[in-house]
Amino acid sequence: MVFPVLTAHSVPWWNVLPAGSTAVPIIGLSDQTHLTNFSGDKKAWPVYMMIGNILLRTRSSPAKMAMVLLALLPVLPKFTGESALANESQRQTNADFLPAVFDLVLAPLHQVAQDGIVMYCEDGKTHFYFPILPAWIADHAEHPALQGIGSKSDPKCEVLCEELGGDLRRMYKTRDDILYREKGLRHEPAEAAGIAENFPGMDVKIGKNVFTGLDQVSPTDRHKPVLLHNLYIGLSKHMMEWVEGFLKKYKQQQAFDNAWKEIPPYPRFSIRKKPYGEITQWQGKEMCNLGRCISATLVAGLRNPDSSQYPDFKSALKSVSALLDLTLMSQYRSHTPDTLPYMESYLQTFHQTKVIFLDFCTTKASRAQANCQDRKLSELMADQGAKEVHHRTVANCCRLADQARVERSAAQADLIRRENHLNFHQYTLPDSLCLPHTAFWIHIHVFNQDR
Repeated sequence: MVFPVLTAHSVPWWNVLPAGSTAVPIIGLSDQTHLTNFSGDKKAWPVYMMIGNILLRTRSSPAKMAMVLLALLPVLPKFTGESALANESQRQTNADFLPAVFDLVLAPLHQVAQDGIVMYCEDGKTHFYFPILPAWIADHAEHPALQGIGSKSDPKCEVLCEELGGDLRRMYKTRDDILYREKGLRHEPAEAAGIAENFPGMDVKIGKNVFTGLDQVSPTDRHKPVLLHNLYIGLSKHMMEWVEGFLKKYKQQQAFDNAWKEIPPYPRFSIRKKPYGEITQWQGKEMCNLGRCISATLVAGLRNPDSSQYPDFKSALKSVSALLDLTLMSQYRSHTPDTLPYMESYLQTFHQTKVIFLDFCTTKASRAQANCQDRKLSELMADQGAKEVHHRTVANCCRLADQARVERSAAQADLIRRENHLNFHQYTLPDSLCLPHTAFWIHIHVFNQDR
């Protein structure tokens, strides 16, 4: 775990503590969990807490009980759909409840983080402690809700959705929650248009950040990449969906499944003995095992390409290998200035070659737009055909119908290709690990200079 170097005022928080005092980094965790589809679609939203002063191997051991359950958050009810007014009222209630609940949960930290507290230590002596909340671990779906920003917004930088995954070297402005609050106080709550003008393209919801008041650490610095959510069931899972589409396009699915089923077992390594496409649910452990063998399996599935397929097969293998190398290196317990450039090069290689999978990342909005265009084009062609039907033979009607079907298919594919993009937040979160201008990279250099 890497704690943030800078506060909102660009001063390290451990440098402003009184002499002789001890910082106690509080690590918060939350994860909304789906329990069962039976008995009313049950869900739970637990909030956990642990202390960063404890050794990593102790914190990571379930038997040590280093992590405690702090609260069970109420799960947001679904929209009833009775009326637009009822849905809007429910939406406002859902937006207000999360900050209110976290005000109660985090209230004890507000005062002691400023003034400190004297507590007994296990050595029998009293010490002056400053509990600070520098890290919050959650998946991407929760961080925008906790920080009061839109679901498609980046929780760390002021970057538009369409610019994600673009120029990796471009420096974007870090989100500043204190500045947002100062600008928001100048407007009444009803002046939504005025607030939007002050935050163009930022998708900020004023007053909805649950970490308001804990200003020792910037809320954006509390966001931490997690191997499970960001890499295993984030990056790797998306990648395998695209690989599966790529194999079907080139009719190599059977060769891949044959190689997949022939993988032998190994200590602490197991793969289900059934075709990959028949496995419906993947967890973090299975995705971790997948990363150890997918390169060799994909090479076996894409063997013997012809001259037209060779460039695409080579690009796909290069992209998958770069992402897997990044995933494997991110599992290191510690990093140095020598390992981070390797991670950076793997990430750049992946972003340069990922375009080969562009045809297989169609969103629901793109599919709906393509279907709407196809219906309009079909109606237009039907109207034109009805005017000329008396002047055509049966053979001509069949030929024109086939031609119209090809034109509709080509137009639909062209629209999907234009609308498709790879600007997913899961594919930009690794940038916070290995790019030179990030806090993690700065931490590594500061640590090595102090040694």
